[in-house]
Amino acid sequence: MDIVDFNNVFQMLEQTVENFPQGPAFRWLGKGETVETVTWKECRHQVATVSKALMALGLEKGDKVNVISYSCCKWVLADLGTMAMGCATVGIYHSNPPKETAYIINHSDARIVFAQDNTQLDKLLEIRHEIPGIERVILFEGDPGEDDWVMGFDDFLGLGATVPDAEFEGRARGVKPSDMAAIVYTSGTTGVPKGAVLTHDNITFTAQSAFLSLDKREGDETFLFLPLAHVFARICVYMALFCGTPTFFARAMTTVIDDIKIARPHWFASVPRIYEKIHGKILANAEAKGGVTLKIFNWALATGREVTDCTVEKRPLSPWLRLKYKVATKLVFEKIHQALGNRVRWCISGAAPINPDILKFFHAAGIKVLEGIGMTENTSFSNVIRLDDIRFGWVGPTGPGIEQKTGGDGEIMYRGRNVMKEYYKMPEKTAKALTKDGWLLTGDLGEIDGSGNLRVTGRKKDLIITSGGKNIAPEPIEGILATCTCINQVMILGDGERFLTAVVTPDPDTVPDWAREKGIPFETMEDLVESGEVKALIQGEIEEKNRDLASFESIKKVIVVPEFTIDNGLMTPTLKLKKARIRERYQREITALYRDAP
Repeated sequence: MDIVDFNNVFQMLEQTVENFPQGPAFRWLGKGETVETVTWKECRHQVATVSKALMALGLEKGDKVNVISYSCCKWVLADLGTMAMGCATVGIYHSNPPKETAYIINHSDARIVFAQDNTQLDKLLEIRHEIPGIERVILFEGDPGEDDWVMGFDDFLGLGATVPDAEFEGRARGVKPSDMAAIVYTSGTTGVPKGAVLTHDNITFTAQSAFLSLDKREGDETFLFLPLAHVFARICVYMALFCGTPTFFARAMTTVIDDIKIARPHWFASVPRIYEKIHGKILANAEAKGGVTLKIFNWALATGREVTDCTVEKRPLSPWLRLKYKVATKLVFEKIHQALGNRVRWCISGAAPINPDILKFFHAAGIKVLEGIGMTENTSFSNVIRLDDIRFGWVGPTGPGIEQKTGGDGEIMYRGRNVMKEYYKMPEKTAKALTKDGWLLTGDLGEIDGSGNLRVTGRKKDLIITSGGKNIAPEPIEGILATCTCINQVMILGDGERFLTAVVTPDPDTVPDWAREKGIPFETMEDLVESGEVKALIQGEIEEKNRDLASFESIKKVIVVPEFTIDNGLMTPTLKLKKARIRERYQREITALYRDAP
């Protein structure tokens, strides 16, 4: 299959509507937990209505529209309707505090904001005097009140009736591949967020390149719980749009476990943090039960790993191993499959590195988690592991139409139609990210084998150089420590020092249970953070992991602190640690750790 050259995203939608007019496009749980559905034909009509309503409000080609909401069908309709008439969508994480929200609204030059509910509206009202460019707020749900600045979604759609269809069709046909479709702001682990300008060609090309790299089948359904303000979630939706796959939206992160059982997806995408938490919870539950149950679990896992080895090495399974694995699946792994809806063929892990041991665990259980890589600046997709060539610790070859290479220092670079146009209003940042001949400098370090498979070895900025001159990439070590059942989050330190240390947070599920069993008094997680017994538990688990590391990679000391969250400013909305802020927050403890070391 060749990649189609669409003029714009709306044209790509029109092809899908032509192929699957009555097919389901989006599903979600409505009131009374009944599943509601929008067909592709209905989707096309609603997208056109959003476009016409925006035109009625006076928006012109090139104007910007913000969306600040949890992922839902209306988010996508607002996005597609904005792009269809030549405007650009700018997503804002619904968890962003008012100050960051105001920065993105103003920097993007937005005129309209779509907001999820009254919680988001209250945030916008708080900063109203700081965002003078916003002419109207459109509320997806809730009460807009009597303020003319705010209107409900249904009233907004009603404005579309005043715009003739022919006027909309003419506007939609005038959108070119090189036109701006979206500005996606980086999550800001360091410094001020940068707005990557993505064109219609970026989106339509990348959706197809990703589609051609994965096992997509007629009748597939997918499940989405990632935030649509992040381009990783968006490209999953656009890929599903291209091939006519319905997307089921989770109600919230807190309902994902219940919702996925109802959605019963064939595939879904997630960030590594979710897989880490599932992995840790399964292991902790097995260890807590102990006895025969734990022995059966360990036997099943060992059997699954035998099957994984055969798969990776492309050796046939013996009849005896097939029988053992069938029993292991029935006794242990079937429960994991049922928790995911019992139809999952594969999942994607992206947006950050994941420990290969976690990938091996899921593969042993019969769930293929395919690691991929992408960044905001290349429309969130460049490489992904293929189902017929599983390699743990690698992110696979590029998608069709994408070039890759490494520089003299090992930096990974990409060129292709997935690469952004620029950083919005930041020419100096753009010049540092894009070479004159179109290569995107990623800041990642890696190696490419003879078959074009990529292995990421670290980040240029995150590379730790000890006082002994050892160059150490912290991510692989952090991934290893993340498999400790008593550890929730971890950040490695040691740049310019004699040895490595770590700042860790205790696991909120396993550590309290362990403390109760040991008779350790506590009321909150903060109490456990201060507990000498908990610190000793964590240090002991880390020492076990140190056995698999080189001496210069081993962790000598740890600081145990409360959980890093979005609310306390130490984690991004995409669940990445804000390492600079963590280091700043705990600088006194870090300094003491090295000062008091023998």
